[in-house]
Parts: sequence; structure tokens; C-alpha cells
Amino acid sequence: MIDFLQANMGTILALLGAALAVGLAGSGSARGVGVAGEAAAGVIAEDPGKFGKVMVLQLLPGTQGIYGLIIGFITLSQTGILGGDGNISIGKGLVYLCACLPIAIAGYFSGVAQGKASAASIGVVAKKPDQFGKAMIFPIMVETYAILALLVSILAISGAANVAF
Repeated sequence: MIDFLQANMGTILALLGAALAVGLAGSGSARGVGVAGEAAAGVIAEDPGKFGKVMVLQLLPGTQGIYGLIIGFITLSQTGILGGDGNISIGKGLVYLCACLPIAIAGYFSGVAQGKASAASIGVVAKKPDQFGKAMIFPIMVETYAILALLVSILAISGAANVAF
């Protein structure tokens, strides 16, 4: 077992990074979409004609899960785990793990926060459907931080390929 860990620790660390990016960002999205979905269901029960507007607002927190999935795929392909030998050093595996953390952490928290902002915006649409454009701005502002985390993770993963260990 110790020999296996010594031989594969770099790959294990890179896989852990990919798993955290996908798992945490996806969990944040699931929670956010769930919170917004609860609010949307209440609006639709009262006025089914608002379905299109509240559906857009409910889907917004789902993007963090997509961002985490993108980082997971990039990490798996960069490390050779997908279609390669997948044998990387411990140091490089640790670099990939750290590169995945921005979207893992920010993706989780922004997904939850965006769900709450979306739920509040759904409340606006319930009372004033003509304010849909303004209501969308609130959850989109939360999205900004998920996008920043995605960019940092992409840049860090791209840079990890050039790190010599």
C-alpha cells in the first residue's frame, strides 16, 4: 500500500483537486438552484404565465457546477489521467490540487449566495414582472466572483504544466 501511494501520490492529489472542483462547485449550484426553485414554484402556483422569467432566474446558480466541471476536465486532461499515463510527481499533483481550489471554494459559496439572490429576484418578478431585467442584475453580480475564480483556476492549471519538479 505504501509503495502504491508513493508511486501515485501526485496523481491522487490531482484527482482530489478535480474532485473538489466538481464536487464543491456542483454542491453549491445544487443548493442554489434548489433555493431558487422553491421560490419559483411558489410564483408558478400563483401565476403560471411567469414560468419563463422565473426559470431563467432559477437556472443562474447552476453555472458554478458547470465551471467546476470544466476545471475538473481540464485538470484530468492536463495531468494525463484522461488518455495519458497519469503519472505525475507529488509536487506537480499538489500544484494541480491548489489550482482547483479557487473554483471549488468560490463555486460552492457563490452558488449558494446566487441561489438566495435569485430567490429574492424571483420575488421581485412575482410582484412586478416588468422589472425582470433589473431583478436579474442581483444574481448576476454574484456570478462575477464565480467567473473570477474560474479564470484563476484556468490560469493556475495552465501554469502548472510549466512547473518543473
